[in-house]
Amino acid sequence: MPIPDSSSEAIVVTGIGIITSVGRDRESVWRAVREGKSGVRRVGALRGVPAGLVLGAEVDLPGLPQGRMKVFPLSQIAAAEAIDDARVDVGSIAVDRFGCFINGHMGDSRFVDLRVGTLAAEDVGVPWWQQFLPNMACTELANRFGLYGPRLSYSTACASSLIAVLSAVRAIRDDQCDIALTGGADAIDALFAAGFRQMKVLAEDDDPQRACRPFDRNRHGFVLGEGAAMLIVERFSHAVERGAKIYAEIKACTALAEAHHVTGLDAESESLTRLIKETLRKADLQPDDIGYINAHGTGTEQNDLVEMRAIRRGLGRAADRVCVSSIKSMLGHMINAAGGVELALTLMAMRDGFAPPTINLTDPDPELTFDCLPLVGRRNRFQHALKLSVAFGGHLVAVALSRWNDAASGFAYPAEFGQRVA
Repeated sequence: MPIPDSSSEAIVVTGIGIITSVGRDRESVWRAVREGKSGVRRVGALRGVPAGLVLGAEVDLPGLPQGRMKVFPLSQIAAAEAIDDARVDVGSIAVDRFGCFINGHMGDSRFVDLRVGTLAAEDVGVPWWQQFLPNMACTELANRFGLYGPRLSYSTACASSLIAVLSAVRAIRDDQCDIALTGGADAIDALFAAGFRQMKVLAEDDDPQRACRPFDRNRHGFVLGEGAAMLIVERFSHAVERGAKIYAEIKACTALAEAHHVTGLDAESESLTRLIKETLRKADLQPDDIGYINAHGTGTEQNDLVEMRAIRRGLGRAADRVCVSSIKSMLGHMINAAGGVELALTLMAMRDGFAPPTINLTDPDPELTFDCLPLVGRRNRFQHALKLSVAFGGHLVAVALSRWNDAASGFAYPAEFGQRVA
C-alpha cells in the first residue's frame, strides 16, 4: 500500500490499556462490559461524606491509595498496558517525537483538611505539586516512560480525555510528533461527590447496580466511577515502519461549544446535532455508514433527552439502523476520564464486532427512537463508529473511528469484514 503524504496520512490506534471497577486489564474489562456486568456499589468512607451515602464504581486493588491520588497508579497501569499492547520499544523510538496528552484532574484536597486543623501535617503524605497542579498525571506518565515530545493536559470537565485524544491527533497532523500516549484517568473524590449531591444529579437505588438508567423513562441521575484508559496513536507510516498492529483509524475529531449554560443544555440539541453532522463531514462518512454510537449517556433527565434528539436529527433515517449504548450504566461516570475509557471500549467493540449493552434500560423514554441495546449487547460487525462527549461548561466532542482491515498493516481481520479502501 502506498504511504500518503503527511498532510493526509491516516492517524491510527495501535495500543489500548484499560482498568476499571469491572476489570484490571483491557480484556477483562471488555469481557465484563460485553456481558453487562456492573461495578457499582455503595462507596466506603470519603472524607466528610458518610460511608454508604454515595454510589460508585470503585477500582479496588491492594496497595492503591484511596481518593484523588488514585489517579496516578490507575493512569500508570493503563499506560503500561497500552505501550505493551502496541509493542512500543521506547528505546528504539525518537523520544522527542513521542508526545503525551492526558486529561487534567483535581489535586489532592487533603491540604484543605490540614489548613482547618482536621489533619496532621504528617498525614498529608503527598508533595505540594501533586496537591495543586491538575497536569500531574500527564507529567508523571511522560517522566515515567521517558517521553520528550509535546506534553499537554486539558481540563474540560467530562470531555477532558476525549479532548486529549483530539489534541494528540492534531499534534501528529501538525508534525509536532509521530506517536503519542493519550487518554485519561480519574478517581472518586469527596469534593466531587459532595458537589454532585448538592446539584441533585446523583442516582440512588436500593440496588446500587440498578441505579444508573440511561435513556430510561425512570432515569434520575448518574453514579460516580473511576478508572483509566490509555491509547497509543501514531501516524500510519510510523506504525507500518515498526511493524505495529492497527485497531482503527481516527477519521475525525471535532469540538464545538454549547453556548447555553454552564451545566444546562439546549433542549433543541442544535449544537450537538451540528457536531455530529460536522464530524461525519470531516470523516467523509454518510449517516448510513455509522454502525455504532457510544453515547455520553449519563442517565440524567436533561443529558439523555438532548442526546436522543441530536442522534435522531444528526443521522436522520439512518438512526433507525444504528446501535447506541451507554456503558456508564455499568462503569459509572468517570468524569475527566469518561470519554477516554468509553472511546477505548468502542475500539474493543469494533475489534470484535459486538455492540455492548445499556443495562437497566427496562422502560425506554418515549423520545428514544433508535436502538439503545437494552439489557444485552449484540453481534454487530460495524465498520464505523462515533463516540460522543457532552460536558459541563458547554464542551462538546465527537470522534469518528473506522475499523482497520488492511493485511499490509500487519493486523488482518476476518475476510467477511471486507478490505479497507486505501
